[in-house]
Amino acid sequence: MPFKFLKAVYYYLKSSYKIWKIKQAQKDDLVYTTQRQVKIQVYPGKKTESPYDFIVRFHEPNKRERTPAHVHLIVEMYVKYAYNPTLTLKLKEHILTMLGQIKPINYFPPRLQFFRPEHTEPFKELDKVGEFTVEFLLVVSELLAIQEKTNYPKGSLTESLYRDFGIKDRFSVIQKAVLKRLR
Repeated sequence: MPFKFLKAVYYYLKSSYKIWKIKQAQKDDLVYTTQRQVKIQVYPGKKTESPYDFIVRFHEPNKRERTPAHVHLIVEMYVKYAYNPTLTLKLKEHILTMLGQIKPINYFPPRLQFFRPEHTEPFKELDKVGEFTVEFLLVVSELLAIQEKTNYPKGSLTESLYRDFGIKDRFSVIQKAVLKRLR
C-alpha cells in the first residue's frame, strides 16, 4: 500500500512539474522598456535544432503587439539617413561595433550584452524622424543579432545588412532584408 501511494505522489509531482514548465514557456519575458514605454519582449522559439531559440516582439502603448523584422530596421535607417546622413552613418558604425561583440547564448530569456541607455545620447537628433527611436533600434538590433548568433553561429545576415547600408544601393539592401523574411 505505501508503495502505491508513493508512486501516485511521484507521478502527480512529475506531471505538475511538466504543466508548470509548459505554462512558463508560454509566457513572455520582458527584456527592455524604452523611454517611450515600448515593451520589448521575447518568447521561446520553436526551432528544434536550437534549444535557446527565441522570438522578439514589441508592444507600443495602445497598439497591438508586433514582431520586428530586419526590413523594418533597415527601412528605418534609410528614413533617418535621408534626414541626417552623417549622423546615421555614425549610428551604423556603432551598431556594427555592437554586432562584433555579440555572443551566442545558452539560456533563456536573453539578456542585452552591449546596449546601455547612454549609447543613445549622441544620436538623439535622429529620433525626430521615423517610426522608431534610436533606443528601440539599438535594443532590437542587438536581440536579433543574439538570436542569429544563437541559432546560426556562422550566420551574418544582420551584420551584412548594416555593413551594406550606405554603401550599396538601398534597393538591394532592402531586397536582401525582405527576401530573408520570406525564407
